Amino acid sequence: MSTFGHFWLLIFFFVAARQGLAITLVPNLPEHGVLSPDNGGRIDPKIDYERFSGRVSDKDDRSRVYKIRVENNNTKFFRSGDLVTFKVNLQNNRNPCKGYVRSVEDFHFTIFVESLAPCFSTSEYFRRGTVLNFHSQVLGIRVFEATQFREQMIVRKEDFLKQLNEINHFFWTFDQQKVKTAIEYDEKINALQREKRKALDDMIALKQEKLILQNELMKKLTELDESLLFYRVERQDLMTDRWNLDHDAGLPVGQRPQAMKNP
Repeated sequence: MSTFGHFWLLIFFFVAARQGLAITLVPNLPEHGVLSPDNGGRIDPKIDYERFSGRVSDKDDRSRVYKIRVENNNTKFFRSGDLVTFKVNLQNNRNPCKGYVRSVEDFHFTIFVESLAPCFSTSEYFRRGTVLNFHSQVLGIRVFEATQFREQMIVRKEDFLKQLNEINHFFWTFDQQKVKTAIEYDEKINALQREKRKALDDMIALKQEKLILQNELMKKLTELDESLLFYRVERQDLMTDRWNLDHDAGLPVGQRPQAMKNP
């Protein structure tokens, strides 16, 4: 467009604003994508989340209930009964109007407005498609709380992903781990079998040693018994009556034993 065309376009907008015509200026936003780099869904300290804009997509016959379409879906954090204030775009010199949230949808929310008199002229028709600039302190608080809760969920997600990664790694390497485990236990079994054979061989050798020692001990004991019997000292007193001994020997003795003599 030539410079002359730009000049006449500026004059048209200036005259329209002086005459009070309702002209809506909407930035040329892309239909898809974002205007700023992705920050991972976290709060951007440079952005005021209490303020946002939306367009009236529908209203009731009494002009009390309005359905607002927004480009930013942070309005999903609204709850029924939340207070919002708003001004009509390009009419910042007027007082804000109050609205109360009735319902929330994706990229839409519905508000109830008692009166548009503070922010819009009663002599003009409030059209569908009008851009409103909203302010909601509760939305800023909700966005902050949502971000904090989201940070906790991210930590939990990372923990779950770590556990899932370990489980997937187990399944991916299951066959190798199975073979490795079998080899380890086969080695242990072979080692136990070697220990078993060695222990049995040691017991057999010990048995032979014990047999030899047993024979030696029995031989020694026999010799000791004979020596003990030989070196036994007999008692001097007679333990059996002499008369009975003579009868046993078949010697001529009287029929009755003699009376014992006193010393």
